[in-house]
Formats: sequence, C-alpha cells, structure tokens
Amino acid sequence: MATVRSNEYRWYAIYTRSRAEKKVNTELTLTGIETYLPLRKTIRQWSDRKKMVEAPLFNSYVFVKVSEKEYLKVLNTDGVTRFITFEGLAVAIPEVQINAIKAYLEEPEPIEETDDPLKMEPGQNIIVTRGPMKGLMGILITIQGKNKVKVEIEAIGHTLMITIPPKNIEIVGNTIL
Repeated sequence: MATVRSNEYRWYAIYTRSRAEKKVNTELTLTGIETYLPLRKTIRQWSDRKKMVEAPLFNSYVFVKVSEKEYLKVLNTDGVTRFITFEGLAVAIPEVQINAIKAYLEEPEPIEETDDPLKMEPGQNIIVTRGPMKGLMGILITIQGKNKVKVEIEAIGHTLMITIPPKNIEIVGNTIL
C-alpha cells in the first residue's frame, strides 16, 4: 500500500466516532469529497421486533478518495477522528481493493455444490483466486461442509470474515498457523 506523498487522488480509510459513519459520509459528500461507505443488509432485533437495516460493513470506517491537499478538509469534518496510518502517514488503499469490496456487496457469488473432498485445513494461508475478492490474501478459518469455507481477510487494518466457495481459493504454501 502506498502512503500520502502526492497530489494524486487515492482512496484512504478514515476512522470515525462510533456509529457516525453515515453522518460522516453525508458531510464529506456535501463538501464535494468522493466517499464510499460499504453497507450490508442485516437483521437487527429489539425486544419487541425485528427489522432489516443497512449497517456498515466495517464499523467506524469510511473510505475517501482525496489528494493530499484535501487531507485537512477531511480531518476537520465532524465525526472524523483520524486517517488509518502506517508510520505516521495515511495509507493509500489500491483501487482494486475498493472495487473488490463493491463487487462483493453487489453480487454475492452463488454457491456451487461439489462432491469433491476438500484438501485444506483451518489455519492455512490462502489467496482468493476467483470472484470479487480475487487477489486478496487471508487465513482459512472454518470449513462449512463441502461447498463453503469461511476465510479471514486482513485489509485496511480491519478483519473481514467472508464465506466463499472453496473453488475460489488456493492454499499458499503448506503452513498451518
């Protein structure tokens, strides 16, 4: 991942106050900054009812596409606490990762059934070889029958657990953590 050093427009992750993602997203959009707030549909349950709501995929994160000149404009937005950094510099997120998140949320891949036995074990390092998350690396967490595996993908300083078909991943090396 690249760090902030130019006037090029790049994607960055910003950290917001708890439950302020939608407000921050709206505020930044109104100031002319391109944003992306990945939302997923989930069922929330209260004592008297259940309701389908759109919740952030990454709690307290919003993505912004800005140049270094707009860095302070973003930080001065109410609800923004900081950019995600490495060694003091904001970390640029490759466009391919943003597109992978968008694709994953727009078109979850259908599960194809197979009778082939899985030759993998939890704890192995994997790379996603097909589908919207192609190219991302992670760790195999659980095997859910012959047709689904749960993997942990570390991106933007946040862990994302996804369930995907085993045909979409390859084991990287023989290491089991």
